[in-house]
Amino acid sequence: MLDQLKQVDNRRLYQQIADQIRAFIDKGNYTAGARLPPERDLAQQLGVSRPSVREALIALEIEGSVEVRMGAGVYVCSAAQRKPQVLATMGESPIELMQARAAIEGTVVLQACAKATPEALLALRQILDNMLSAMAQNRSPLAFDRQFHQTIAAMTGNSVLERLVGELFDERHSPIAARLSAHSESGQSWAIALQEHEAILRALENQDVLAAQTAMRAHLQASEQRWVESRREWS
Repeated sequence: MLDQLKQVDNRRLYQQIADQIRAFIDKGNYTAGARLPPERDLAQQLGVSRPSVREALIALEIEGSVEVRMGAGVYVCSAAQRKPQVLATMGESPIELMQARAAIEGTVVLQACAKATPEALLALRQILDNMLSAMAQNRSPLAFDRQFHQTIAAMTGNSVLERLVGELFDERHSPIAARLSAHSESGQSWAIALQEHEAILRALENQDVLAAQTAMRAHLQASEQRWVESRREWS
């Protein structure tokens, strides 16, 4: 039985959870090839949320301690398959990152809406056209996704906000966020994201400050949910 985590550790929560699950495996409770309990059971035993358990399992998958099998569950790997990796190098919690982006970019878009120019709005329209074209050619539209958010941040005229938006976006390239994205991104998820971008642009074109903020926060919250629910249950 796993022990509930005591909230006195300053490390990221998913790292604490991953360490405890790994220790449980190392004690011989689960041998190579064994299937771990469903994430909902792990979350209940540890007294944490299922998204946090999912992030921990992703971290353990990266280091080779477990294998996540689509629709089949999470299985323990042999010790020989484990790749030594310091959890601290895997990056910030993807869920917390998306929450931070929603808070910051929800404010950024307010300023952008007040300062929007026809040239900036035209640039945003071109970016979305490029995004659609990339998707039609079965190419990743990620670069245009970043450009869209960066262009909105640049519209504020505040270089610090522009830098923060870029830095938070680029955290998706960290090992844990990149692996979670690989599990969740698809042509369908990108199509939905494009529709959400369209809603943001329409609000900016209409100079509707409230609608712009609502659309931006809704987009980033939906992006978070797509990450969290990419595999509703690994079991």
